[in-house]
Amino acid sequence: MYIESVQLKNFRNYDSLELDLAQGTNIFYGNNAQGKTNILEALYLCGTTKSHKGSRDKDMIQFGKDESHIRMMVKRDELSYRIDMHLKKNKAKGVAINGLPIRKASELFGVVNLVFFSPEDLNIIKNGPGERRRFLDLELCQLDKIYLTNLASYNHIVNQRNKLLKDICVQPSLKETLDIWDMQMAEYGQKIIDKRSEFIQELNETVRKIHANLTGGLEELEIVYEPDCTAGKLESVIHANREKDMRMRLTSEGPHRDDMCVMANGVDIRKYGSQGQQRTAALSLKLSEIYIVKRKIKDTPILLLDDVLSELDSSRQNYLLDSIRDIQTLITCTGLDDFISHQFQINKVFQVVQGTVSQSA
Repeated sequence: MYIESVQLKNFRNYDSLELDLAQGTNIFYGNNAQGKTNILEALYLCGTTKSHKGSRDKDMIQFGKDESHIRMMVKRDELSYRIDMHLKKNKAKGVAINGLPIRKASELFGVVNLVFFSPEDLNIIKNGPGERRRFLDLELCQLDKIYLTNLASYNHIVNQRNKLLKDICVQPSLKETLDIWDMQMAEYGQKIIDKRSEFIQELNETVRKIHANLTGGLEELEIVYEPDCTAGKLESVIHANREKDMRMRLTSEGPHRDDMCVMANGVDIRKYGSQGQQRTAALSLKLSEIYIVKRKIKDTPILLLDDVLSELDSSRQNYLLDSIRDIQTLITCTGLDDFISHQFQINKVFQVVQGTVSQSA
């Protein structure tokens, strides 16, 4: 699997851009704030319908324009796919595969798999639970079409329930309609909890080996799922919290409040780990994504590395670069020195200056 080409129009700081990509390693270098990350964001958005940063559609459209267009050509199993995405300021985005419009993001499932790694990911461990849930959901949504549908349904139900909880304060008779939302929330929430639990078990099998290699066998990493409540108790917890939720006007418990604990040699490094431990554990998690996707889809995902090498020391740089030699990779950086010193194979080099991209010899 690899991306053959990408075209952007009115996306972020790009009026118009067309790039042909190498199957191997593509480097985008230049000073900060020139538009390197925007290229990776466009690719991830086109493959998943979501920005890796959680940006809204209208915020990605070039200033002063009403819509934006991304086109990505993907080769997979000897078949070519054209993914077209239109972003519109005041309407839902439009997506088409080989010219045929799709209605749900889940219809993109199986076309392309992308792993995005940014400096912010190195803070997965020390940041709040929302970052760790996001890590779980972004990966699971690419690997499991049913999970993607269930998560979208669950989030919709929680949003509607929260709106209803606010409306009940003004119109108490609406309380009777809570039953149907609570029943649906429990139904979808249980499925999400079960799937997250299953995924973390699988994640542990991979992340332990990677982390042991990164630390020279000095640390054993374990990921422990911390559901806000268990799948079996979710329905009763929702019911028990109803009065509290109405006072707070907010859904207080459920998988939208889950977390995962990251243990190194039995110590919770979210709270007690050094910055070095936290960053190494985060690197282990992101590398695990690559291996899990490989195993699931029996193909290599496409790796998007956004200025990550500058955040790692030499040994971790070496480990990361050795891990990605057989994967199409798009890397942003401010200079090429790290790749030259590691004698890393580079297939194409692009220089990015103020939204203009030129291929270097």
